[in-house]
Amino acid sequence: MSDRIDLRSDTVTRPGTGMRAAMAEAEVGDDQYGEDPTTNRLQARCAELLGKEAALWLPTGTMANQVALRTLTRPGDEVVACRESHAAWHELGGAAANAGVQIHEIGQGGRFDSEQLRQAVKPRNFPIFPTTTLVEVENTHNRAGGVVVPQQEVLQICEVARELGLATFLDGARLWNASVASGLTVAELAAPFDLVAVAFSKGLGAPGGSLLAGAKPLIQTAARHRQRLGGAMRQNGIFSAAALYALDFNRQRLAEDHANARVLAELLVSGAPVQLDLSTVQSNIVVFHLPPALAFDAPALCARAREQGVLVNAFGPRTVRAVTHLDVTGSQCRRAAEVLRELIVS
Repeated sequence: MSDRIDLRSDTVTRPGTGMRAAMAEAEVGDDQYGEDPTTNRLQARCAELLGKEAALWLPTGTMANQVALRTLTRPGDEVVACRESHAAWHELGGAAANAGVQIHEIGQGGRFDSEQLRQAVKPRNFPIFPTTTLVEVENTHNRAGGVVVPQQEVLQICEVARELGLATFLDGARLWNASVASGLTVAELAAPFDLVAVAFSKGLGAPGGSLLAGAKPLIQTAARHRQRLGGAMRQNGIFSAAALYALDFNRQRLAEDHANARVLAELLVSGAPVQLDLSTVQSNIVVFHLPPALAFDAPALCARAREQGVLVNAFGPRTVRAVTHLDVTGSQCRRAAEVLRELIVS
């Protein structure tokens, strides 16, 4: 259906004319040899943007997260992360399969505090416990509805981590959104962390690609793990050119996506008996829950909405997620809210 409204994810965007031109004209080389000039420019630019010494391009956000775990932990370690984090819920058990670590989930609603972290860390003098070696923060937090983690909490978490001898990792796949929503630069948001991941296909509209940034020795180690996982590509300057274009033209417009998500959420709350805390709608993600009395569940709602040209994702038996992006307009978001409301109340 050509006029469908696709709110399943901000990864469904397709490159526009300007981005396609940048990709077609990209100067390329073999990145496995470090000879792709466009990728080298992207890595240097993002290292500077994020306030880190070096950066490494990777094909996907999941690989970026997996490489980060391999870089900062050893098999048998424990990683502390927020409840329902992407690394724990959306990477097919990769933390265990690839890095050999277990994830200890704490907090709620996309957040945890430094005291919760302190209580979660296993005593190192007790031989039957795994060693807690890493704390991970996801910002914005996907399953919590795109909430932005307050930076003061982040600073306190990382301070406690240093005190306890833990490494720190920021899953910032949507850090560009967090920056626009908070008014802080991505460098400020990334500053307390040893290693930071960002994505170019979420929000920014590139067809693929993510990146890790950190100190040079960490990035050198990450590059070896990328190679081991098959992520060292060849002339990937085509992807890097799309990312550079996105950084130039698609970052500031993220505020439009945030405004559209807010409108969508407000219309849903005003016209349907959904469970949705508007205070959680801080960026481009809207997660709402269907009332227990509703005769059908989230997958059924998504199927019925698809029949009317609105695509959203079931995030659980009675949980639905909608994500705004550069390929949907404000009027389309309002239309999507109307369709969902009618289906829920009919």
